[in-house]
Amino acid sequence: MIASRLVTSQVWLITGSQSLYGQDILDQVTEHSRQIAERLDRSGEIPVEVRCLPVVTDADAVARVLSDANTSDECVGVIAWMHTFSPAKMWIRGLKNLRKPLLHLHTQFDVELPWHSIDMDYMNLNQAAHGDREFGYIQSRLSTPRKTVAGHTGEPETRRRIGSWVRAALGRAELSTLKVARFGDNMRGVAVTEGDKVEAEAHFGAAVNTYGVNDLVDAVERVQPADVDKLIQEYLNTYAVAPELHPGATRHISLRHGAQIELGLRKFLQDGGFHAFTTNFEDLGRLRQLPGLAVQRLMADGYGFGAEGDWKTAVMLRAVKVMADGLPGGTSFMEDYTYDLTPGRERILGAHMLEVCPSIAAETPTLEVHPLAIGDRDDPVRLRFTAAPADAVILGISDMGARFRLVANEVRVVEPTAPLPNLPVACAVWEPMPSWATSTEAWLMAGAPHHTVMTTAVGVDTIDDFAEMTGTELLVIDEDTTVRQFRNALRWNDVYHHIAAGL
Repeated sequence: MIASRLVTSQVWLITGSQSLYGQDILDQVTEHSRQIAERLDRSGEIPVEVRCLPVVTDADAVARVLSDANTSDECVGVIAWMHTFSPAKMWIRGLKNLRKPLLHLHTQFDVELPWHSIDMDYMNLNQAAHGDREFGYIQSRLSTPRKTVAGHTGEPETRRRIGSWVRAALGRAELSTLKVARFGDNMRGVAVTEGDKVEAEAHFGAAVNTYGVNDLVDAVERVQPADVDKLIQEYLNTYAVAPELHPGATRHISLRHGAQIELGLRKFLQDGGFHAFTTNFEDLGRLRQLPGLAVQRLMADGYGFGAEGDWKTAVMLRAVKVMADGLPGGTSFMEDYTYDLTPGRERILGAHMLEVCPSIAAETPTLEVHPLAIGDRDDPVRLRFTAAPADAVILGISDMGARFRLVANEVRVVEPTAPLPNLPVACAVWEPMPSWATSTEAWLMAGAPHHTVMTTAVGVDTIDDFAEMTGTELLVIDEDTTVRQFRNALRWNDVYHHIAAGL
Protein backbone atom coordinates (compact mmCIF):
# COMPACT_ATOMS: atom_id res chain seq x y z
CA MET A 1 0.00 0.00 0.00
CA ILE A 2 1.34 3.45 -0.92
CA ALA A 3 1.53 5.82 2.04
CA SER A 4 -1.41 8.25 2.07
CA ARG A 5 -0.77 11.91 1.32
CA LEU A 6 -3.63 12.78 3.67
CA VAL A 7 -1.43 12.12 6.70
CA THR A 8 1.33 14.58 5.85
CA SER A 9 -0.38 17.25 3.72
CA GLN A 10 -1.68 20.65 4.77
CA VAL A 11 -3.51 23.61 3.33
CA TRP A 12 -2.58 27.00 4.75
CA LEU A 13 -5.19 29.57 5.74
CA ILE A 14 -3.70 33.04 5.27
CA THR A 15 -5.77 36.00 6.43
CA GLY A 16 -5.12 39.49 5.13
CA SER A 17 -5.57 42.72 7.09
CA GLN A 18 -3.58 45.92 7.71
CA SER A 19 -2.05 47.72 10.69
CA LEU A 20 -4.38 50.72 10.31
CA TYR A 21 -7.01 49.24 12.62
CA GLY A 22 -4.75 48.80 15.64
CA GLN A 23 -3.65 45.79 17.64
CA ASP A 24 -7.03 45.10 19.28
CA ILE A 25 -8.65 44.55 15.89
CA LEU A 26 -5.71 42.47 14.66
CA ASP A 27 -5.95 40.28 17.76
CA GLN A 28 -9.61 39.64 16.98
CA VAL A 29 -8.77 38.90 13.34
CA THR A 30 -6.17 36.39 14.52
CA GLU A 31 -8.62 34.68 16.87
CA HIS A 32 -11.38 34.51 14.26
CA SER A 33 -8.96 33.07 11.72
CA ARG A 34 -7.85 30.43 14.20
CA GLN A 35 -11.46 29.41 14.86
CA ILE A 36 -12.29 29.20 11.15
CA ALA A 37 -9.19 27.07 10.53
CA GLU A 38 -10.22 24.79 13.39
CA ARG A 39 -13.76 24.47 12.02
CA LEU A 40 -12.42 23.49 8.62
CA ASP A 41 -9.80 21.20 10.12
CA ARG A 42 -12.38 19.33 12.22
CA SER A 43 -14.83 18.88 9.38
CA GLY A 44 -15.15 15.62 7.52
CA GLU A 45 -15.25 17.45 4.21
CA ILE A 46 -11.64 18.72 4.38
CA PRO A 47 -9.32 15.68 4.09
CA VAL A 48 -6.06 17.28 5.31
CA GLU A 49 -4.86 19.52 8.13
CA VAL A 50 -5.90 23.17 7.81
CA ARG A 51 -3.06 25.20 9.26
CA CYS A 52 -3.71 28.78 10.35
CA LEU A 53 -0.82 31.13 9.52
CA PRO A 54 -0.20 34.50 11.19
CA VAL A 55 -2.27 37.40 9.84
CA VAL A 56 -0.41 39.35 7.14
CA THR A 57 -0.48 43.16 7.13
CA ASP A 58 2.20 44.24 4.65
CA ALA A 59 3.88 43.26 1.39
CA ASP A 60 6.94 41.71 3.01
CA ALA A 61 4.82 39.42 5.19
CA VAL A 62 2.72 38.35 2.20
CA ALA A 63 5.76 37.63 0.04
CA ARG A 64 7.42 35.71 2.85
CA VAL A 65 4.49 33.43 3.70
CA LEU A 66 3.68 32.65 0.05
CA SER A 67 7.35 31.90 -0.61
CA ASP A 68 7.27 29.54 2.38
CA ALA A 69 4.20 27.86 0.87
CA ASN A 70 6.09 27.33 -2.39
CA THR A 71 8.95 25.51 -0.68
CA SER A 72 6.92 23.56 1.87
CA ASP A 73 6.61 19.84 1.11
CA GLU A 74 3.55 19.65 3.34
CA CYS A 75 1.62 22.59 1.86
CA VAL A 76 -0.48 21.52 -1.14
CA GLY A 77 -2.43 24.77 -1.44
CA VAL A 78 -3.23 28.17 0.05
CA ILE A 79 -6.60 29.52 1.21
CA ALA A 80 -6.68 33.32 1.35
CA TRP A 81 -9.33 35.38 3.15
CA MET A 82 -9.52 39.12 3.76
CA HIS A 83 -11.20 39.48 7.17
CA THR A 84 -10.81 43.26 7.03
CA PHE A 85 -9.70 45.52 4.23
CA SER A 86 -6.25 44.45 3.02
CA PRO A 87 -4.80 46.87 0.44
CA ALA A 88 -4.24 44.76 -2.65
CA LYS A 89 -0.91 46.22 -3.75
CA MET A 90 0.67 44.47 -0.79
CA TRP A 91 -0.27 41.13 -2.39
CA ILE A 92 1.30 41.73 -5.82
CA ARG A 93 4.81 40.44 -5.19
CA GLY A 94 3.61 37.36 -3.33
CA LEU A 95 0.90 36.44 -5.84
CA LYS A 96 3.23 36.84 -8.82
CA ASN A 97 5.60 34.29 -7.29
CA LEU A 98 3.02 31.85 -5.87
CA ARG A 99 3.30 28.38 -7.41
CA LYS A 100 0.88 26.47 -5.20
CA PRO A 101 -2.89 26.29 -5.89
CA LEU A 102 -4.85 29.23 -4.48
CA LEU A 103 -8.40 29.30 -3.16
CA HIS A 104 -9.98 32.68 -2.46
CA LEU A 105 -12.42 32.09 0.41
CA HIS A 106 -15.05 34.80 0.61
CA THR A 107 -16.64 34.37 4.01
CA GLN A 108 -17.11 36.19 7.31
CA PHE A 109 -16.88 35.13 10.92
CA ASP A 110 -20.51 35.72 11.94
CA VAL A 111 -23.58 34.41 10.15
CA GLU A 112 -26.03 37.12 11.20
CA LEU A 113 -25.51 40.82 11.76
CA PRO A 114 -26.14 42.15 15.31
CA TRP A 115 -28.61 44.69 13.96
CA HIS A 116 -29.33 46.44 17.28
CA SER A 117 -25.71 46.79 18.42
CA ILE A 118 -23.75 47.15 15.22
CA ASP A 119 -21.32 50.09 15.23
CA MET A 120 -18.25 51.20 13.31
CA ASP A 121 -15.94 48.99 15.34
CA TYR A 122 -17.94 45.98 14.19
CA MET A 123 -17.99 47.31 10.62
CA ASN A 124 -14.21 47.82 10.55
CA LEU A 125 -13.59 44.33 11.88
CA ASN A 126 -16.09 42.43 9.72
CA GLN A 127 -15.61 43.84 6.26
CA ALA A 128 -14.74 40.86 4.07
CA ALA A 129 -17.44 42.17 1.72
CA HIS A 130 -15.08 45.11 1.22
CA GLY A 131 -11.67 43.48 1.57
CA ASP A 132 -12.32 40.44 -0.60
CA ARG A 133 -13.45 42.62 -3.48
CA GLU A 134 -10.12 44.42 -3.31
CA PHE A 135 -8.37 41.05 -3.26
CA GLY A 136 -10.50 39.72 -6.11
CA TYR A 137 -9.51 42.72 -8.22
CA ILE A 138 -5.78 42.24 -7.82
CA GLN A 139 -6.03 38.52 -8.63
CA SER A 140 -7.89 39.36 -11.84
CA ARG A 141 -5.50 42.23 -12.60
CA LEU A 142 -2.55 39.81 -12.32
CA SER A 143 -4.40 36.94 -14.06
CA THR A 144 -3.75 34.84 -10.95
CA PRO A 145 -5.15 31.29 -11.34
CA ARG A 146 -7.44 30.52 -8.41
CA LYS A 147 -10.74 29.06 -7.28
CA THR A 148 -13.25 31.35 -5.57
CA VAL A 149 -15.64 29.97 -2.96
CA ALA A 150 -18.25 32.23 -1.35
CA GLY A 151 -20.10 30.94 1.70
CA HIS A 152 -20.01 30.66 5.46
CA THR A 153 -17.69 27.95 6.74
CA GLY A 154 -20.46 26.64 8.97
CA GLU A 155 -22.35 25.53 5.86
CA PRO A 156 -21.62 21.95 4.68
CA GLU A 157 -21.79 22.97 1.02
CA THR A 158 -19.05 25.56 1.54
CA ARG A 159 -16.84 22.98 3.23
CA ARG A 160 -17.66 20.41 0.52
CA ARG A 161 -16.48 22.79 -2.20
CA ILE A 162 -13.30 23.57 -0.28
CA GLY A 163 -12.74 19.85 0.28
CA SER A 164 -13.19 19.14 -3.42
CA TRP A 165 -10.54 21.76 -4.20
CA VAL A 166 -8.20 20.30 -1.57
CA ARG A 167 -8.50 16.85 -3.16
CA ALA A 168 -7.64 18.33 -6.54
CA ALA A 169 -4.61 20.00 -4.94
CA LEU A 170 -3.52 16.63 -3.56
CA GLY A 171 -3.68 15.16 -7.06
CA ARG A 172 -1.67 18.04 -8.47
CA ALA A 173 0.94 17.69 -5.72
CA GLU A 174 1.24 13.96 -6.41
CA LEU A 175 1.90 14.49 -10.11
CA SER A 176 4.53 17.14 -9.41
CA THR A 177 6.90 14.39 -8.17
CA LEU A 178 5.35 11.27 -9.74
CA LYS A 179 7.66 8.60 -11.19
CA VAL A 180 6.18 6.25 -13.79
CA ALA A 181 7.85 2.98 -14.84
CA ARG A 182 7.07 1.73 -18.34
CA PHE A 183 7.90 -1.95 -18.82
CA GLY A 184 8.47 -2.05 -22.55
CA ASP A 185 7.19 0.51 -25.01
CA ASN A 186 3.84 1.50 -26.45
CA MET A 187 1.69 -1.07 -28.26
CA ARG A 188 2.88 -1.03 -31.85
CA GLY A 189 0.91 1.10 -34.28
CA VAL A 190 -1.43 2.66 -31.70
CA ALA A 191 -1.78 6.46 -31.77
CA VAL A 192 -3.82 7.67 -28.80
CA THR A 193 -1.70 5.97 -26.13
CA GLU A 194 1.43 7.71 -27.43
CA GLY A 195 2.39 11.20 -26.29
CA ASP A 196 5.09 13.70 -25.44
CA LYS A 197 6.75 12.56 -22.21
CA VAL A 198 8.94 15.66 -22.05
CA GLU A 199 5.87 17.90 -22.22
CA ALA A 200 4.14 15.74 -19.61
CA GLU A 201 6.98 16.36 -17.16
CA ALA A 202 7.02 20.07 -17.95
CA HIS A 203 3.24 20.35 -17.67
CA PHE A 204 2.32 17.98 -14.82
CA GLY A 205 5.70 17.14 -13.27
CA ALA A 206 5.39 13.39 -13.89
CA ALA A 207 8.61 11.69 -14.96
CA VAL A 208 7.95 8.79 -17.35
CA ASN A 209 10.81 6.42 -18.18
CA THR A 210 11.11 2.96 -19.73
CA TYR A 211 12.65 -0.10 -18.07
CA GLY A 212 13.45 -3.39 -19.73
CA VAL A 213 10.90 -6.11 -19.05
CA ASN A 214 13.72 -8.47 -18.13
CA ASP A 215 14.77 -6.05 -15.39
CA LEU A 216 11.36 -6.84 -13.94
CA VAL A 217 11.89 -10.55 -14.63
CA ASP A 218 15.10 -10.44 -12.59
CA ALA A 219 13.12 -9.05 -9.64
CA VAL A 220 10.45 -11.73 -10.13
CA GLU A 221 13.00 -14.54 -10.21
CA ARG A 222 14.56 -13.38 -6.94
CA VAL A 223 11.27 -13.90 -5.08
CA GLN A 224 11.52 -16.62 -2.43
CA PRO A 225 9.08 -19.57 -2.35
CA ALA A 226 8.22 -18.86 1.29
CA ASP A 227 7.06 -15.36 0.31
CA VAL A 228 4.92 -16.86 -2.45
CA ASP A 229 3.35 -19.24 0.08
CA LYS A 230 2.50 -16.34 2.38
CA LEU A 231 0.92 -14.29 -0.41
CA ILE A 232 -1.14 -17.26 -1.61
CA GLN A 233 -2.55 -17.61 1.89
CA GLU A 234 -3.56 -13.93 1.68
CA TYR A 235 -5.33 -14.68 -1.59
CA LEU A 236 -7.19 -17.59 0.00
CA ASN A 237 -8.29 -15.37 2.90
CA THR A 238 -9.36 -12.45 0.68
CA TYR A 239 -11.00 -13.84 -2.45
CA ALA A 240 -13.17 -16.71 -3.61
CA VAL A 241 -10.35 -18.74 -5.13
CA ALA A 242 -11.25 -21.27 -7.83
CA PRO A 243 -10.75 -24.84 -6.55
CA GLU A 244 -8.28 -25.69 -9.33
CA LEU A 245 -5.95 -22.94 -8.01
CA HIS A 246 -5.80 -24.20 -4.42
CA PRO A 247 -2.57 -25.75 -3.11
CA GLY A 248 -2.21 -29.26 -4.50
CA ALA A 249 -4.82 -28.72 -7.23
CA THR A 250 -4.25 -29.03 -10.98
CA ARG A 251 -3.67 -25.31 -11.75
CA HIS A 252 -1.99 -24.22 -8.53
CA ILE A 253 1.26 -23.54 -10.37
CA SER A 254 -0.50 -20.76 -12.32
CA LEU A 255 -1.39 -19.05 -9.04
CA ARG A 256 2.19 -19.40 -7.80
CA HIS A 257 3.49 -17.76 -10.96
CA GLY A 258 0.95 -14.93 -10.57
CA ALA A 259 1.95 -14.40 -6.95
CA GLN A 260 5.63 -14.40 -7.86
CA ILE A 261 5.01 -11.72 -10.50
CA GLU A 262 3.12 -9.60 -7.96
CA LEU A 263 5.90 -9.80 -5.38
CA GLY A 264 8.61 -8.99 -7.91
CA LEU A 265 6.66 -6.14 -9.50
CA ARG A 266 5.75 -4.67 -6.13
CA LYS A 267 9.39 -4.72 -4.98
CA PHE A 268 10.58 -3.13 -8.23
CA LEU A 269 8.09 -0.28 -7.84
CA GLN A 270 8.79 0.22 -4.15
CA ASP A 271 12.58 0.20 -4.57
CA GLY A 272 12.37 2.73 -7.41
CA GLY A 273 9.84 5.04 -5.74
CA PHE A 274 7.35 4.52 -8.57
CA HIS A 275 3.67 5.24 -7.98
CA ALA A 276 2.49 4.34 -11.50
CA PHE A 277 3.49 1.88 -14.20
CA THR A 278 2.56 0.35 -17.55
CA THR A 279 2.83 -3.09 -19.12
CA ASN A 280 2.52 -4.30 -22.71
CA PHE A 281 1.44 -7.76 -23.86
CA GLU A 282 3.69 -7.33 -26.93
CA ASP A 283 6.76 -7.16 -24.69
CA LEU A 284 6.69 -9.72 -21.88
CA GLY A 285 10.29 -10.90 -21.97
CA ARG A 286 10.71 -14.01 -19.84
CA LEU A 287 7.51 -13.43 -17.81
CA ARG A 288 5.51 -16.65 -17.69
CA GLN A 289 2.13 -14.88 -17.93
CA LEU A 290 0.70 -11.45 -18.59
CA PRO A 291 0.47 -9.64 -15.23
CA GLY A 292 -3.21 -9.57 -14.37
CA LEU A 293 -3.75 -10.30 -10.70
CA ALA A 294 -0.63 -8.33 -9.80
CA VAL A 295 -1.81 -5.23 -11.66
CA GLN A 296 -5.30 -5.45 -10.15
CA ARG A 297 -3.97 -5.68 -6.61
CA LEU A 298 -1.44 -2.89 -7.09
CA MET A 299 -4.19 -0.61 -8.40
CA ALA A 300 -6.25 -1.46 -5.33
CA ASP A 301 -3.29 -0.29 -3.25
CA GLY A 302 -3.28 3.08 -5.03
CA TYR A 303 -0.88 2.61 -7.94
CA GLY A 304 -1.61 4.20 -11.30
CA PHE A 305 -1.66 1.84 -14.28
CA GLY A 306 -1.99 1.92 -18.04
CA ALA A 307 -2.09 -1.07 -20.37
CA GLU A 308 -0.10 -1.40 -23.60
CA GLY A 309 2.35 1.29 -22.52
CA ASP A 310 -0.36 3.91 -21.93
CA TRP A 311 1.55 6.12 -19.52
CA LYS A 312 -0.89 9.07 -19.76
CA THR A 313 -3.74 6.98 -18.35
CA ALA A 314 -1.38 5.60 -15.69
CA VAL A 315 -0.57 9.18 -14.65
CA MET A 316 -4.23 10.19 -14.46
CA LEU A 317 -5.24 7.02 -12.63
CA ARG A 318 -2.67 7.75 -9.93
CA ALA A 319 -3.84 11.36 -9.67
CA VAL A 320 -7.48 10.32 -9.25
CA LYS A 321 -6.52 7.60 -6.76
CA VAL A 322 -4.89 10.30 -4.62
CA MET A 323 -7.90 12.61 -4.96
CA ALA A 324 -10.21 9.74 -3.94
CA ASP A 325 -8.24 8.66 -0.87
CA GLY A 326 -10.63 8.00 2.03
CA LEU A 327 -13.81 8.44 -0.02
CA PRO A 328 -16.41 5.72 -0.61
CA GLY A 329 -16.35 4.13 -4.04
CA GLY A 330 -13.44 3.06 -6.19
CA THR A 331 -11.23 4.04 -9.12
CA SER A 332 -10.02 1.77 -11.91
CA PHE A 333 -8.33 1.53 -15.25
CA MET A 334 -11.07 0.97 -17.82
CA GLU A 335 -11.66 0.52 -21.53
CA ASP A 336 -14.79 0.94 -23.65
CA TYR A 337 -15.22 -2.51 -25.16
CA THR A 338 -18.65 -3.11 -26.69
CA TYR A 339 -22.24 -1.83 -26.70
CA ASP A 340 -25.77 -2.97 -25.99
CA LEU A 341 -27.76 -0.82 -28.42
CA THR A 342 -31.22 -1.91 -27.36
CA PRO A 343 -33.34 1.20 -28.18
CA GLY A 344 -34.07 3.26 -25.11
CA ARG A 345 -31.62 1.48 -22.82
CA GLU A 346 -28.29 1.69 -24.61
CA ARG A 347 -25.36 0.64 -22.44
CA ILE A 348 -21.59 0.33 -22.63
CA LEU A 349 -19.78 -2.81 -21.48
CA GLY A 350 -16.33 -1.85 -20.28
CA ALA A 351 -13.52 -4.21 -19.37
CA HIS A 352 -9.95 -5.02 -20.31
CA MET A 353 -8.01 -8.18 -20.90
CA LEU A 354 -7.31 -8.53 -17.18
CA GLU A 355 -6.60 -5.20 -15.53
CA VAL A 356 -9.69 -3.83 -13.78
CA CYS A 357 -9.29 -2.64 -10.18
CA PRO A 358 -11.28 -4.51 -7.51
CA SER A 359 -11.97 -1.23 -5.68
CA ILE A 360 -15.06 -0.90 -7.90
CA ALA A 361 -16.30 -4.47 -7.32
CA ALA A 362 -19.87 -5.10 -6.19
CA GLU A 363 -19.00 -8.28 -4.29
CA THR A 364 -15.96 -10.29 -3.25
CA PRO A 365 -14.01 -11.05 -6.44
CA THR A 366 -13.35 -14.58 -7.57
CA LEU A 367 -9.76 -15.55 -8.37
CA GLU A 368 -9.66 -17.61 -11.55
CA VAL A 369 -7.42 -18.76 -14.40
CA HIS A 370 -8.48 -18.74 -18.05
CA PRO A 371 -6.80 -18.80 -21.44
CA LEU A 372 -5.80 -15.48 -23.01
CA ALA A 373 -5.38 -15.35 -26.77
CA ILE A 374 -3.03 -12.35 -26.54
CA GLY A 375 0.57 -12.39 -25.31
CA ASP A 376 1.65 -15.94 -26.23
CA ARG A 377 2.26 -16.94 -22.60
CA ASP A 378 0.77 -19.27 -19.99
CA ASP A 379 -2.86 -18.77 -18.97
CA PRO A 380 -2.88 -15.84 -16.51
CA VAL A 381 -4.67 -15.61 -13.17
CA ARG A 382 -7.02 -12.70 -12.60
CA LEU A 383 -9.75 -11.35 -10.32
CA ARG A 384 -13.23 -11.58 -11.82
CA PHE A 385 -16.16 -9.40 -10.71
CA THR A 386 -18.76 -6.90 -11.86
CA ALA A 387 -18.62 -3.22 -10.86
CA ALA A 388 -21.06 -2.01 -8.21
CA PRO A 389 -23.89 0.27 -9.39
CA ALA A 390 -23.09 3.92 -8.68
CA ASP A 391 -22.78 7.35 -10.23
CA ALA A 392 -19.38 7.57 -11.87
CA VAL A 393 -17.10 9.63 -14.09
CA ILE A 394 -15.21 8.27 -17.08
CA LEU A 395 -12.04 10.34 -17.60
CA GLY A 396 -9.76 10.21 -20.62
CA ILE A 397 -6.57 12.10 -21.46
CA SER A 398 -5.23 12.76 -24.96
CA ASP A 399 -2.11 14.50 -26.26
CA MET A 400 -3.45 16.89 -28.91
CA GLY A 401 0.01 17.99 -29.99
CA ALA A 402 -0.11 21.54 -28.66
CA ARG A 403 -1.71 20.58 -25.34
CA PHE A 404 -3.14 17.81 -23.21
CA ARG A 405 -6.91 17.40 -23.24
CA LEU A 406 -9.05 15.84 -20.52
CA VAL A 407 -12.56 14.64 -21.35
CA ALA A 408 -14.94 13.62 -18.55
CA ASN A 409 -18.27 11.86 -19.06
CA GLU A 410 -20.74 11.53 -16.21
CA VAL A 411 -22.25 8.03 -16.27
CA ARG A 412 -24.36 5.67 -14.19
CA VAL A 413 -22.85 2.24 -13.50
CA VAL A 414 -25.64 -0.36 -13.57
CA GLU A 415 -26.16 -4.08 -13.15
CA PRO A 416 -25.59 -6.03 -16.36
CA THR A 417 -28.81 -6.68 -18.25
CA ALA A 418 -28.20 -10.41 -17.90
CA PRO A 419 -25.54 -12.66 -16.32
CA LEU A 420 -22.16 -12.93 -18.07
CA PRO A 421 -21.14 -16.54 -17.33
CA ASN A 422 -18.66 -16.79 -20.21
CA LEU A 423 -16.88 -13.46 -19.80
CA PRO A 424 -13.63 -14.40 -18.02
CA VAL A 425 -12.64 -10.90 -16.91
CA ALA A 426 -13.83 -8.17 -14.55
CA CYS A 427 -16.19 -5.67 -16.14
CA ALA A 428 -18.44 -2.67 -15.64
CA VAL A 429 -21.68 -1.73 -17.39
CA TRP A 430 -22.75 1.89 -17.58
CA GLU A 431 -25.26 4.27 -19.09
CA PRO A 432 -23.55 7.48 -20.23
CA MET A 433 -25.05 10.95 -19.83
CA PRO A 434 -27.00 12.44 -21.48
CA SER A 435 -27.49 9.48 -23.84
CA TRP A 436 -25.36 6.91 -25.55
CA ALA A 437 -25.50 8.66 -28.95
CA THR A 438 -24.75 12.18 -27.69
CA SER A 439 -22.00 11.15 -25.30
CA THR A 440 -20.32 8.90 -27.85
CA GLU A 441 -20.45 11.51 -30.62
CA ALA A 442 -18.99 14.12 -28.27
CA TRP A 443 -16.27 11.72 -27.08
CA LEU A 444 -15.28 10.94 -30.67
CA MET A 445 -15.32 14.61 -31.72
CA ALA A 446 -12.98 15.41 -28.83
CA GLY A 447 -10.48 12.74 -29.85
CA ALA A 448 -10.78 11.18 -26.40
CA PRO A 449 -9.09 7.79 -25.85
CA HIS A 450 -10.37 4.24 -25.49
CA HIS A 451 -8.33 3.73 -22.30
CA THR A 452 -9.85 5.66 -19.41
CA VAL A 453 -10.09 6.12 -15.67
CA MET A 454 -13.42 5.14 -14.14
CA THR A 455 -14.12 6.58 -10.70
CA THR A 456 -17.16 6.22 -8.48
CA ALA A 457 -15.40 8.21 -5.74
CA VAL A 458 -14.46 11.54 -7.36
CA GLY A 459 -16.89 13.88 -9.11
CA VAL A 460 -16.49 16.29 -12.00
CA ASP A 461 -16.12 19.25 -9.61
CA THR A 462 -12.82 17.90 -8.30
CA ILE A 463 -11.59 17.03 -11.77
CA ASP A 464 -12.51 20.55 -12.90
CA ASP A 465 -10.47 22.03 -10.03
CA PHE A 466 -7.54 19.77 -10.97
CA ALA A 467 -7.71 20.91 -14.60
CA GLU A 468 -7.71 24.56 -13.54
CA MET A 469 -4.75 24.06 -11.20
CA THR A 470 -2.67 22.34 -13.87
CA GLY A 471 -3.75 24.55 -16.77
CA THR A 472 -5.17 21.54 -18.63
CA GLU A 473 -8.07 21.68 -21.07
CA LEU A 474 -11.20 19.92 -19.77
CA LEU A 475 -14.35 19.07 -21.68
CA VAL A 476 -17.31 17.70 -19.74
CA ILE A 477 -20.09 15.52 -21.15
CA ASP A 478 -23.07 15.51 -18.79
CA GLU A 479 -26.86 15.51 -18.78
CA ASP A 480 -26.95 19.03 -20.29
CA THR A 481 -24.62 18.30 -23.21
CA THR A 482 -25.77 18.66 -26.79
CA VAL A 483 -23.70 17.87 -29.87
CA ARG A 484 -24.01 21.44 -31.16
CA GLN A 485 -22.94 22.96 -27.83
CA PHE A 486 -20.05 20.51 -27.51
CA ARG A 487 -18.84 21.19 -31.05
CA ASN A 488 -18.83 24.91 -30.29
CA ALA A 489 -16.94 24.31 -27.04
CA LEU A 490 -14.25 22.47 -29.02
CA ARG A 491 -13.91 25.42 -31.37
CA TRP A 492 -13.80 27.99 -28.58
CA ASN A 493 -11.21 25.93 -26.72
CA ASP A 494 -9.02 25.69 -29.80
CA VAL A 495 -9.05 29.45 -30.19
CA TYR A 496 -8.41 30.08 -26.49
CA HIS A 497 -5.53 27.65 -26.17
CA HIS A 498 -3.82 28.81 -29.35
CA ILE A 499 -4.02 32.42 -28.17
CA ALA A 500 -2.99 31.56 -24.60
CA ALA A 501 0.04 29.61 -25.86
CA GLY A 502 1.24 32.70 -27.71
CA LEU A 503 0.86 35.18 -24.84
